[in-house]
Amino acid sequence: MVVFGTNGMLIDDRMAKTLVEIGVMGMGISIDSLDPQKHNRFRGVPGAWEAALAGIEACKRNGLAFQVHFSAQPMNYQELPSVIDWAHQLGAKVLNVFFMVCTGRGEELTDITPAQYEEVLGYLVNCQDNYKGMLVRARCAPHFKRLAYEQDPNSPITKATGYMGGGCLAGTNYARVTPNGELTPCPYMPLSAGNIRETSFVDLWEQSDVFNSFRYPHLKGKCGDCEYTDICGGCRARPYVDHGDWLDEDQWCLYTPKGGEKIKVAFNTPEESPVAWDGDSETRLNRIPYFLRAMVKKGVEKHARENNIPLITIELMEELRKKRFGNDAPMFRP
Repeated sequence: MVVFGTNGMLIDDRMAKTLVEIGVMGMGISIDSLDPQKHNRFRGVPGAWEAALAGIEACKRNGLAFQVHFSAQPMNYQELPSVIDWAHQLGAKVLNVFFMVCTGRGEELTDITPAQYEEVLGYLVNCQDNYKGMLVRARCAPHFKRLAYEQDPNSPITKATGYMGGGCLAGTNYARVTPNGELTPCPYMPLSAGNIRETSFVDLWEQSDVFNSFRYPHLKGKCGDCEYTDICGGCRARPYVDHGDWLDEDQWCLYTPKGGEKIKVAFNTPEESPVAWDGDSETRLNRIPYFLRAMVKKGVEKHARENNIPLITIELMEELRKKRFGNDAPMFRP
């Protein structure tokens, strides 16, 4: 699945139409404020707001699904409720809220405080089901998983129920290739596992000690002690940017571990009877973004077991999709 992240300024009808024709599934367009002057000032380009809105309208006219990307900062985090309402009314399929790590070109910027971080994440958890046809998600915010679980252990947006998105994906489901070929776990960390001009991506991805340290982490401090280690694990970039140790505790988390058994990531248990998927439904499942796939698979199979349905088909997937999201939800075609 190919999607773009962009400021939206260069999207016109011709480009939007071309992107649809070559199979692009969607555009993520960054909006920093509903105040055009504030957005333009942050972007450093006069007319950036107006051009981004024109880009969104071009997407809509040409049938190209779009998302709104919003980065929570001290200047704008209080706008979030209004931004979510605005994005929903505009027809966005997803509202992604990103949480900044002050590195690279953002090194001199000021982040929101840990208390504000917790406040924003709590709001996002509470508004999940209020916007039919639009997903509301946190990005680069592992604490989102802990807050969702605290509110509802059966929440469909936690790793405890199979949803992998929202938490830290660095080195496990995500990597970044820099312009000069260095392979790093995420854009916030200039922590190179090697250069793909010298060693293949596959070898670096599968064998690198750097990536393995993210997949089998020995976390330190309260992140290592926390009962939410497996479904949250904290942001690894923040301690790396602060003092070079990506396995140290995330100082932007206010939670104090209470001890006890660690909460586990959901996997199908052996006692669950297998459910068959026909070829077309399995192909469609594989078209769903990886961070949603486990949650969708688990939900569809649970429905099939409870209703004694022996074979999962596209028709069943479509029925459940409409039941959950309505007719406006994106379809992942075989």
